[in-house]
Amino acid sequence: MTATAKERGRPRKFDRDHTLRQAMEVFLDRGYDGASLGDLTTAMGINASSLYAAFGCKEALFREAVDLYVNAAGPRTLDALAVRDVSARAAVEAMLREAARRFGNGRGCLVVLGATHRTADNEAVFHDLTERRGQTQVLIRQRLKQGMAAGDVPTGTDIGAVAAFYTTVLHGLSLQARDGAPRKQLSAVVDCAMKAWDGLVPA
Repeated sequence: MTATAKERGRPRKFDRDHTLRQAMEVFLDRGYDGASLGDLTTAMGINASSLYAAFGCKEALFREAVDLYVNAAGPRTLDALAVRDVSARAAVEAMLREAARRFGNGRGCLVVLGATHRTADNEAVFHDLTERRGQTQVLIRQRLKQGMAAGDVPTGTDIGAVAAFYTTVLHGLSLQARDGAPRKQLSAVVDCAMKAWDGLVPA
């Protein structure tokens, strides 16, 4: 067997972490449904058989890409809610400001925009992203509940409705960014959202 034949028979070696990051970039740009196998393999620099061997299938690859995205972007956006030495209002505002800063790159959020319509081909992915978005609302609600215990959110406030409102703002920032809104416009949306706080959380 010639050296060339031996090389063809060897498994192709590649940096799995790097290829996963490249796949994440494709999904950010095109979403789950819009990212073809060819788009992914070209960006990742591997062939289809290597993709399947390393990641299993497109759905499994997407789930890993979302995990990578959340671990990279999620902490900076949602960690603001975990800060205890500020008011609930300040924590929610910090979350939105960080989102406006990050989404201002024009790509929005993979968890929000990765699969916006449920189809027969993406139902499991759609369900997974729906659960992840719901968890964000849970975290906001928990922070409001902590604020109520600390006394900066009045007893009787409908924290479920307030959490739903600010989750909607957070997700809307992602959509606005994908549609081309600059950071200045996203920041103005946050300004308006925080002006609504006094009506939603009366003193």
